[in-house]
Amino acid sequence: MPSSLDRESLDIALESVRDFAKQRLPDEVLLDFDARDEMPLEIVREMCGPELGIQLLFVPEEYGGMGGGAFDVYRVCEELARIDIGVATGLLATFLGSDPIRVGGTPEQKQLWLGRIAEEGLLMAYGATEPEAGSDLAALRTTATPCEQDGRAGYRINGRKQWISNGGVAEVATVLANAPGGPTWFIVEREAEGFGHERPEDKHGIRLSNTAALTLDDVFADAEHVVGGVEGQGLPQAVAVFGFTRLMVAAFGLGGGWAALDRAIAYSKDRVQAGSTLAEKQGYTHKLIVPHAARLEAARAYVEETAAALDALEQPEGAFITEGAIAKYVASEVGNAAADAAIQALGGYGYTREYMIEKIKRDVRITTIYEGTSEIMEITVSRDRWQQHLKTRGQHYHERAGELEALAGRDPRCGADVAALALHALAEVLEHARRARLTRNQHVLMRLGERIAFAECAASLARRAAAAAAGQLPEKADRRFGPDALAALARIQAREAALAVAETGLRWVAGADGVAGPEIGAFERSLGLPAIHRAQAGALADMDQVADALYGR
Repeated sequence: MPSSLDRESLDIALESVRDFAKQRLPDEVLLDFDARDEMPLEIVREMCGPELGIQLLFVPEEYGGMGGGAFDVYRVCEELARIDIGVATGLLATFLGSDPIRVGGTPEQKQLWLGRIAEEGLLMAYGATEPEAGSDLAALRTTATPCEQDGRAGYRINGRKQWISNGGVAEVATVLANAPGGPTWFIVEREAEGFGHERPEDKHGIRLSNTAALTLDDVFADAEHVVGGVEGQGLPQAVAVFGFTRLMVAAFGLGGGWAALDRAIAYSKDRVQAGSTLAEKQGYTHKLIVPHAARLEAARAYVEETAAALDALEQPEGAFITEGAIAKYVASEVGNAAADAAIQALGGYGYTREYMIEKIKRDVRITTIYEGTSEIMEITVSRDRWQQHLKTRGQHYHERAGELEALAGRDPRCGADVAALALHALAEVLEHARRARLTRNQHVLMRLGERIAFAECAASLARRAAAAAAGQLPEKADRRFGPDALAALARIQAREAALAVAETGLRWVAGADGVAGPEIGAFERSLGLPAIHRAQAGALADMDQVADALYGR
């Protein structure tokens, strides 16, 4: 089991990040850097300096770091994203850049490079993506050709890397290239002859991060800079950390979504319209605030479950890749949607660059793209859970639903009974798709991935609500909402998930001709639609309750 911080140390780290941001990164500073499309490099270096030492969280204790676990990293990444996702991305890039070394490096490589990150605050870049490969790491064109230079065995690296965070500012990059033995990671230092970068990208958002293409023109890397000392291990080393790194991007989605939503909440307390504040109007709170709060907290529940599971493993590398994809997909999608709703909530003010919400919306948008696009996540999720469905002869989600029904028997208020309806419906949709061979249609496969992800998050929120009611939340869990509010949030999200699974499933099974017209009625009954419709009772009261919790009423 990897080391992790205790509750007190984590709280100190979070408070230190908040204090630093108040002093060095207030809104006016962030807006100014955004307008100038400039990374606050010196401030980022300060964050990796003696005053804050944020990079220590990511470095194992044996190399001079704090050895933060997945749960610690999620909490700190969310806090960083609440401040600025661009700055958070610059810090994440160093962790990504060091990942191949942390996972696959030799003991000497780990001691040198992880030690330098801890001691010097070294900035790194992760050179994987290429202009024509996108998320397909196997489609590499960068090459590493064995050679000798000055009597030293090594490689000549040639190629180009695109969309590289910290590409123009990093002292060191890990670069993925095709060697004779297959894709291999190389450690390349900024001063290496032939190694350069292009001008920073003019981006839609995260303008406080540096994103630049890397160019490699006959760059020599000696054999000691082959990560792990063996060719051909690049792809396994990259895939091994997906469960972990995608959890961090999920935390960015949470942080960005809540940063925008909290500003909309504050605005609505003061904005008077037709004799009362917007905060008192259901048409405002129940459309623009409450549903997004429920979705964000469903994503959080899944992030926390996955982080806790990763921290419980002796060797977390390579584990929970699908769960990391679900967390990243849902948190990034709902964070982006919450920021969009927050712009609407402020009206014309939200659309102007004078107000932070406009910037937050541009920033959070990237979370649906980097570390694997939402579409890649949908495919990843649906393929894995499809295999689970086949292996269990269609019982996987029925069994998970049974567990939720048992939970509902112990705590009938946590929404587990309705979340169970969502999972039962999901099992029926998958089975109809199997019989009619509908997953040959890529669009159907992706829509299944979408509904699987949201249904699993709704189930997680029901479990989280039950744990809160029993006083059994993880020690380091976020505690913004009390047990009653969490239960109402869980019921809201369970209803939405169940209805969406049944209606989307009906739409695409029928739309792909997977069920004949006369059989649609029977299919509707197998999905449990009557029960799902009945379960919508109480929805408005639960939304009222969550609104009261959000506004402290």
